Amino acid sequence: MGVREEKAIIRATELRDFDSELCSFEGESLAGVDEVGRGCLAGPVVCACVVLRGGYDGIGVDDSKKLSEKKREQLFGSIIENAHAVGIGMVDNDKIDEINILNATKLAMRKAISDAENQMEETGNKISKVLIDAVDIGEMKTKSGETIEIIPIVKGDQKSMAIAAASIVAKVTRDRIMIEMSRKYPEYGFEKNKGYGTKEHYTGIENAGITEIHRKTFLKNIPNVRER
Repeated sequence: MGVREEKAIIRATELRDFDSELCSFEGESLAGVDEVGRGCLAGPVVCACVVLRGGYDGIGVDDSKKLSEKKREQLFGSIIENAHAVGIGMVDNDKIDEINILNATKLAMRKAISDAENQMEETGNKISKVLIDAVDIGEMKTKSGETIEIIPIVKGDQKSMAIAAASIVAKVTRDRIMIEMSRKYPEYGFEKNKGYGTKEHYTGIENAGITEIHRKTFLKNIPNVRER
């Protein structure tokens, strides 16, 4: 076994152990939630809620920001295959402009949790606890009226296997959306910057104006911004 493989196993064990301490009873289902795209100038904010199966070793899983695009894509398939449920919640740029990015993020998280909860209910199961990366989204209930225990974890994507897995699913999902948008709007480099404010992106805005997927409230400080 190489050094890299050994480190990946140790890291996966750390992440799994963190979750095990919070969800130690047999039959409990722990969900992890994370978001991506809060700081982007264009595109939606995307959240994922992942309920992993108990036997998943999670080797290679980590905070999505620490992984290469190729590694995230590889792990995405592994996570989907080893999950009881994968919920996705998205809020588009217009809604972000309407309610602000924090509220949009909370809304996307609630959508993702509801999506995963519905998938669990279809198989006769339920989510026992939800770990969220840092954000407090308030109380949520199942369709039957039971309160879902939601626990915000500071830097959760660096501590929890479930949250780290959700961070990967959210990142890959959103990246794919922005790559698709780059085909429609090639001037902005979305396939590379994924909507973040890079030099190429700002140059595209200056030369071609803003698109229907740009967040206007994020561009108020740019003089003479025009629409395409």
